[in-house]
Amino acid sequence: MSISIPPAIQFVKTQNTVSLTDSIQRHTLRIGQILLEMGKITREDTERILQLQKKNQIRFGEAAKQLGLVSDIDVQHAMTYQFGSSHQLPKQAGTTPELPVIDQPGGTLAESIRSVRTQLMLRGFPSKQNVLAVVGVRQDCGTSRFAANLAALYSQLDKRTLLIDANFRNPVQHQIFGLTDKHGLSDMLAGHTVITDVMVTIESLPNLTILPAGTLPPHSSELLGMSTFNSTHELLAGQFDVVLYDTPGYMESTDALLIANNCDYVLLAVHKNQSRLDDVIAVSKQMADNGTTIIGTVLVDY
Repeated sequence: MSISIPPAIQFVKTQNTVSLTDSIQRHTLRIGQILLEMGKITREDTERILQLQKKNQIRFGEAAKQLGLVSDIDVQHAMTYQFGSSHQLPKQAGTTPELPVIDQPGGTLAESIRSVRTQLMLRGFPSKQNVLAVVGVRQDCGTSRFAANLAALYSQLDKRTLLIDANFRNPVQHQIFGLTDKHGLSDMLAGHTVITDVMVTIESLPNLTILPAGTLPPHSSELLGMSTFNSTHELLAGQFDVVLYDTPGYMESTDALLIANNCDYVLLAVHKNQSRLDDVIAVSKQMADNGTTIIGTVLVDY
């Protein structure tokens, strides 16, 4: 699959407001019940947790961890399951992103990206295999903006779509979608926050959820190699119809390979007149040698 995308589009950074939708009481009830049903705590444990929670004015999960009854991973799993059951997120962005598929849906660029979506669907994505990494040969392949537009298009098909900014080298999804919170995937993987506190729904695209990159880590490959990334990845894949990863350039780091190894497919982005054929061949071979399925290649020209 090869498609040429004509020149266009500068994305404008905007601001948005963030609001909470879940009350602490609802949070406590759901998390406690989920941990109970997971077999992580007993009803007797619940009473102890509630007493400590009330005394210290902390979250239910934090109280359970302080008592040594559950781990960070247990709480992350429960939070993710809570999100999947309620179909609600604690944050929502009210700003409409400036994307060509939204601003100029009948334009040449939007039609080109829509054609990519059609070809992906004809090749079986999404199906039970619903996780796709958009990987550029190098950093300057236009991967991030292409991934944002593709995610918006999938969400317009009434598919619950998650766009994960795993490009810790040069994250831009928070700028494209006007997100003001600086926390994201890296903070969650480092144990500094929980996943439902960093995922954001887009009000103008209610089926689209963004998980921004967050604080830039000093050693991103170590974060992506953690078991927390693998378990979170599996949980999120089960909660959405479509999961798209925005990744750093393949030739710049091992991050893209680590991410791709967790995904069902890779869509390889090649920049017209800039990507070297030898690099494209080398990347394709390395991915194939690691068991990664490249579903197609998109030729980007902007």
